[in-house]
Amino acid sequence: MIFEKILSLSKKEHKVADSMRKHIKLLCNACSLFGTAIEKDDRSLMRDLIDIERESDSIRREIISKIYDGAFLPYLRPDLCRFVEIVDHVFDVLEDIVLYYLDGKIPEQIKNDCIRVAYLNSKICEMLLITFEAMLKRDDLREKTLAIRIYEKKIDDIKFSLIKDIHKIPISNFWEGKILSDFISGLTSISNIIEDASDSLQIINVSMK
Repeated sequence: MIFEKILSLSKKEHKVADSMRKHIKLLCNACSLFGTAIEKDDRSLMRDLIDIERESDSIRREIISKIYDGAFLPYLRPDLCRFVEIVDHVFDVLEDIVLYYLDGKIPEQIKNDCIRVAYLNSKICEMLLITFEAMLKRDDLREKTLAIRIYEKKIDDIKFSLIKDIHKIPISNFWEGKILSDFISGLTSISNIIEDASDSLQIINVSMK
């Protein structure tokens, strides 16, 4: 296999790389599904994301177990585990915002911006997967990480607009306002977490050289 030729991966390490790829692909699918669900206001699809989060937990435990069972050199293991935990944290945030969504309702005034953020979250996940594959090949990651930062900046710009807009929306009670605020905060924080994940890949990439 190409990764074994390039990195001289052992069988254990090859399995870890495959599982990490599976983990990131699952995140890409989750973010894409979330975007579809919010656009169609499909609560059934939203509930499916809770099951995906459980699957993510299972993959995370499997990866970390394999890493500490002897895959990769000891000095690489903490950084690899940190990357896996960061990716898994995105699933946790997704689950939170799904629950916020199911408990409330997105006002029409901000729905289009929320859909735009969900779309950009999906694209930034795809770029993380591309960055991961590049790291396995020991390619230069600078262009990929720059693309992630550009996506993150676009989402930040929308976030500021959303914050201004929600101040103008009539809120009937404290909890309605809190759920909406927490939903927006979670939705717009995913890109920050993925940026952290890409930074982690950069550290791993440098360490492997």
